[in-house]
Amino acid sequence: MDGLDISSLLPPSLLLPPRLSAHKYLMVCTLTVAAWDTLVLSPRTWRLYKTQGWPLLKITYQFLRYLMPIEFAIVAVAFFDSSWSLERCQHFFLFEPIVTAFLMAIASLSLAVRMYAIWDKSKLVMGTLGSLLFLQVVIQAICCAFYQVVPLDVGQGCIAGPKHNWVGIYWLAPTLFYTATLLFAIARSRKSQLAKPMNLWKLFLRDGLNLYGAIWLVNMINVLFWFIITPNGPEDTIKTIITSMTAVLTTTMTLRVILGIRGQLNNGGTYSGVSSSSQPSHSHSNAITSSSARKGPTASEGP
Repeated sequence: MDGLDISSLLPPSLLLPPRLSAHKYLMVCTLTVAAWDTLVLSPRTWRLYKTQGWPLLKITYQFLRYLMPIEFAIVAVAFFDSSWSLERCQHFFLFEPIVTAFLMAIASLSLAVRMYAIWDKSKLVMGTLGSLLFLQVVIQAICCAFYQVVPLDVGQGCIAGPKHNWVGIYWLAPTLFYTATLLFAIARSRKSQLAKPMNLWKLFLRDGLNLYGAIWLVNMINVLFWFIITPNGPEDTIKTIITSMTAVLTTTMTLRVILGIRGQLNNGGTYSGVSSSSQPSHSHSNAITSSSARKGPTASEGP
């Protein structure tokens, strides 16, 4: 009995490699965040639903709000159900990469519309973000064809993994988009700060820089996992260990960006700070007033 290895008596669903076990724990955390966020945002979601009209951001909000928990509830079944066969997994494994790509595209579209609005419909902003969004959609669509079933023992879960290391560009593309979004958001806040000075912490919260920063950070960490950490073998899921959490946090932060917009959501909403077009307009009106004063009254304005 002294030499008996207890682990040999455990089924594969309980005898997990350390990294796969960590993956399971992180998936539980991901599902907890998704469930909690869905519950917490319910009152604000209902108030948004009752507002008049269906502008683009309201539509994308509803898609993100319901698609995210539905996707990961389904993914969790395949991830934790020990009765899933390899044959069933072969028909299902592309579900998460495909739906996540759709989820990320909607989130990116929402942020692009918002940036376009707060930059007073700048063609530079829309051209940059539009190009990066198009690149993101194309790259993620192509990369979906290069996923495969991670060769785990029956009962350890159905997980999709990359066939090649370069498939990490699936996450690099949206990270580039969110990097540009964060830079545009910071630049807009800085421009507003110069025009009308205010407390930096209030500016930080007013413009939602914490939300844009959180989206960028979680995506950057995910990319580092993809390209830096080396798996121990084909059955190692370390590259995809935080992809689900990345998708969930990107979605929840985007929902909060939309909910943080003051007033109507038409055309991406309005900017709470100083409009970049307000200062030129004010100077122009002053110039007209000064010019009129110098000219004096015209014939039609005589006494």
